[in-house]
Amino acid sequence: MWVTRGLDVLRANPHTGASLQRSPIAGASLTLSRFCSTEVQPHLSPDLIKIMEQQLSAIEHRTAFLQNLINQPEASPTEYSKANKELRKLRDSMELINELRTKQKEIDGLKTMMDEYLEDRDMHDMVTEELDQAVKEEKRLQQLLLKSLLPRDDADERGCILEVRAGTGGEEASLFAMDIFKMYERYSQKKGWKFEVVDITESDLRGYKEASAAISGNGVYGKLKFESGVHRVQRVPVTEKSGRVHTSAVSVAILPQANEVDVQLRNEDLRIDTYRSGGSGGQHANTTNSAVRITHIPSGMVVSIQDERSQHMNKAKALKVLCARLYELERSRIHLDRSRLRSEQIGSGDRSERIRTYNFPQGRVTDHRVGITHHAIDDMLQGEILDAFIDALLLQQEMDAIASFSSTSDP
Repeated sequence: MWVTRGLDVLRANPHTGASLQRSPIAGASLTLSRFCSTEVQPHLSPDLIKIMEQQLSAIEHRTAFLQNLINQPEASPTEYSKANKELRKLRDSMELINELRTKQKEIDGLKTMMDEYLEDRDMHDMVTEELDQAVKEEKRLQQLLLKSLLPRDDADERGCILEVRAGTGGEEASLFAMDIFKMYERYSQKKGWKFEVVDITESDLRGYKEASAAISGNGVYGKLKFESGVHRVQRVPVTEKSGRVHTSAVSVAILPQANEVDVQLRNEDLRIDTYRSGGSGGQHANTTNSAVRITHIPSGMVVSIQDERSQHMNKAKALKVLCARLYELERSRIHLDRSRLRSEQIGSGDRSERIRTYNFPQGRVTDHRVGITHHAIDDMLQGEILDAFIDALLLQQEMDAIASFSSTSDP
């Protein structure tokens, strides 16, 4: 009956993975002009504010109950400890709620003053201006509180493992895989993130059959998680003599980085093989067994790294990638266990799903999940306008969470 029950409902599915669902709220709000900044804000309808106020009132009542409990001399040490722990969790929300309540009282007072100064034009205009500013601040606080009530994915703050693979299209797909990989490298540099190449397998024309990187920084996975999927390119390949436009595809996977706490690897579950790297498959051809292949026996998952000259460095990189894949596998399993089938899903983040098309003859990039197009393909590959698509997808995710919040909060 208390707020913990309401918050448990909201957080029952904190891992949204990289899935998006169309919603009536979101569909009406997606316009390209809103995606020029990372600070995108959903519209707060009166119905949504009413639902949110119910949750805020529950938090206020729960906080008052807990504070009263810890002031009771007969409270046991266990009760005192649990109450204190819960109060700490509610503290940030309560600080925002108190700010909001103070601002709402100020608004009520200003409205009363407006009625008193109907005959005094100057005073009425002055109060009106103050009221407008107070209402703007009220909306800002409501936005912050709404976001605090929405479910979160703890992995959003982590770094990620980027994996790019050439799909259909032969050499042209490999060349486009290189373009996509370098696009994310440039984007990471602009964000101030650390971009560390893990492994690259080159094609005959020095495109990338496969390439992977570890990207580290604050909130990297949360920004890039919706990039997973099939990226399709339409252009005239360098090998095409008749000038015909070909369609090729590249698959991208974004995995949250894992650590020893998330994934525990037992030596008996691993088979580690070493071999010589060389040919078009390795950047550093040599005559020593520096390349490493690790097989996770229980899952059958295999990771091969031959990018470094050192066997130990290749092994460390392979283990890092293996941990990320196993961590994501477990996250996906939990997500499927918790989720219902969604008939109107617009983006699962599955690497088999076509998410974006890069059409070079028309100079356009189209994201098929949110239906937006930019006619600046060169800027896109330089990492200049990727935020326009990422912001659109993050706003869609937030709108879906709000729609879910509304439905789960209905009595």
